[in-house]
Amino acid sequence: MWDWTFDYGNGKIKKDTLVVPVNKPVVLNMNSLDVTHSLYISAFRIKEDVVPGQTTQMWFIAERIGQYDILCAEFCGLRHSYMEGIVKVVSENEYNIWLENLKAVEPASNKGLEILQKNACLGCHSLDGSKLVGPSFKDLYGKEEIVITNGKERKIIADSTYIKNSILNPNDDVVKGFSQGLMQSYKTVLKEQDIQEIIKYFQAVAKK
Repeated sequence: MWDWTFDYGNGKIKKDTLVVPVNKPVVLNMNSLDVTHSLYISAFRIKEDVVPGQTTQMWFIAERIGQYDILCAEFCGLRHSYMEGIVKVVSENEYNIWLENLKAVEPASNKGLEILQKNACLGCHSLDGSKLVGPSFKDLYGKEEIVITNGKERKIIADSTYIKNSILNPNDDVVKGFSQGLMQSYKTVLKEQDIQEIIKYFQAVAKK
């Protein structure tokens, strides 16, 4: 939620823009980390659901060079209407040059940060303090937060227990000023070791 990301393999990733060669069959293997979306390219008259826990496919042949809109055709939450992208159709030669020059995303230097990136957590939570859909991760560990628990305000300290429960049961304690129900549980996505690595990352950052 709520961005399209296109992975060309070998660490080459492009957000929001799908670049394809003209007159060549293209297959998209699609999956979602959170809720059901639907990738819709109206100019090509094609649409396919993108479902958590499944891999769906869409294929097409773009016959004209140009740029075409990508939309989400399945209501997926607060910023559904902002989930836009572009299909950029170019010549085969231009595509090959573009792909060769596309820089691979460097792996994260910290295992916990890598897990956050891989699971799209940074699409809703910033690292620099800026407000996104969810509260920022900046200086999270040990921070005092006001949360809404069962409809009542209370103060908590963002310790290991709080962070783990927020990953597994995100609607138990919602930081004041943010909406309930936006984040899905990661019980079936992250292993205990993954959660501990995330906590270690927050602890390490807090000590700097």
